Amino acid sequence: MTEPVPQDDVAAVQRCEQAYNQLRDELSKVIVGQADVIEQVLIAVFARGHALLEGVPGLAKTLLVSSLAQALHLSFKRLQFTPDLMPSDVTGTDVIQENLQSGQREYKFLPGPLFANMILADEINRTPPKTQAAMLEAMQERQISVGGQIHRLPDPFFVLATQNPLEQEGTYPLPEAQLDRFLLHIRVDYPTGDDEWEVARRVTSGQLGSITPILSGEEIVGFQKLVTNVPVSDQVLGYAWMLVRSSRPRSDEAPEFVNKWVSWGAGPRGVLTLVTAAKARAILYGRYHATVGDVQAVARGALRHRIAPNYAAQAAGVNSDRLIDLLLEHVSPERTYRPAKVA
Repeated sequence: MTEPVPQDDVAAVQRCEQAYNQLRDELSKVIVGQADVIEQVLIAVFARGHALLEGVPGLAKTLLVSSLAQALHLSFKRLQFTPDLMPSDVTGTDVIQENLQSGQREYKFLPGPLFANMILADEINRTPPKTQAAMLEAMQERQISVGGQIHRLPDPFFVLATQNPLEQEGTYPLPEAQLDRFLLHIRVDYPTGDDEWEVARRVTSGQLGSITPILSGEEIVGFQKLVTNVPVSDQVLGYAWMLVRSSRPRSDEAPEFVNKWVSWGAGPRGVLTLVTAAKARAILYGRYHATVGDVQAVARGALRHRIAPNYAAQAAGVNSDRLIDLLLEHVSPERTYRPAKVA
């Protein structure tokens, strides 16, 4: 029998659903359509993760992130990644300053743009690997190490990065280790015909609205803690577990199409991402537990950067999204999967 949900958590989940609806309304003042993208970005925020937004230029990726920062009442910094950007331009650096009282020179740390709640890493694949690597510690440990000193980043802290899938001249593809640091890889597609018409009407007539803050940083941290309290049944956990296990070629669980078309599958972060993102989605919709449907809804964003198609797949026109669709068809949502020792 399921234990009753504490009343404090019930009220918090109701507040989260209300805030989600208000955020969508606020963002709709400047962002037309893209409801799925907005949902996935907010899932990453409430799940205390980072997100990579990929889409062609002009799809309002930058506008979405800056508008979200306003709606969440968070400090916001935009980093335009370029080939000449250095790690210290991102993290900050120690400089020598003279102490006016003692007259002695001493090192003083000048924080870089990473010291904000929400970071827009614009065109992150346009900077060399050494500068990309400067983001790794910040994204994983939420701290910066400079001159032997550790500097903590503010809480909450999110990196929302963008990249252009079309123009590859002068770019440096993100290594798999850094891609894995992103909770979700979100595809931003072209708007529908109706949405594009509305975009043209609003922008050319100057009818974009202003954003009113909805949530504070403290409330977001509270919702992040709430996500950890959302219960997950063995069926939901087993479903996420089997999706990831089945994505790995030459494993016992791998179906034939995975052995044929996949170079490597999702690692353990894949299971963690599926479950955590499913829990975050549940509270956005005012529910007190995650479902298999929540896992299915976040599967593409959670796994598309963690499953690598091989050359045979590329030759056959099979990309990671198609492989995820095949995995969703292969793994039954009706069964309860668990390791043999647990069973």
